[in-house]
Amino acid sequence: MSSKNLAKIEFILEMIENIEIVCKRHSGVNEALDDQFEGRAAILMFLLQIGESLQKLDFDDMSKYNLDREIKGAYDVRNFIAHDYEGVNIVVIEDILKDNLPELKIKMQKIFDTFPE
Repeated sequence: MSSKNLAKIEFILEMIENIEIVCKRHSGVNEALDDQFEGRAAILMFLLQIGESLQKLDFDDMSKYNLDREIKGAYDVRNFIAHDYEGVNIVVIEDILKDNLPELKIKMQKIFDTFPE
């Protein structure tokens, strides 16, 4: 795996961790999203960064990891946030945080862990 991909994966893991920290500080996903001035804004920015970074992974290098669905989904969320911020459906974001983000974290961590020191 290229060092560029490794840096992007490390950044994605950091953004996921940041989302987890925001949710923990607010005592949960719903509470964090209800706080539109800090929690929601931070989470949406972190999701935007995740989508952008996943899209920039070197696909030839990453094809063996079967991330097509995650990359497309995260980039679609990124576009949704970036182009229609006021129209973001918080219920969809809540589902992403609860259902998709933990799975993405596991996959990213496994890929990161396979890179030689």
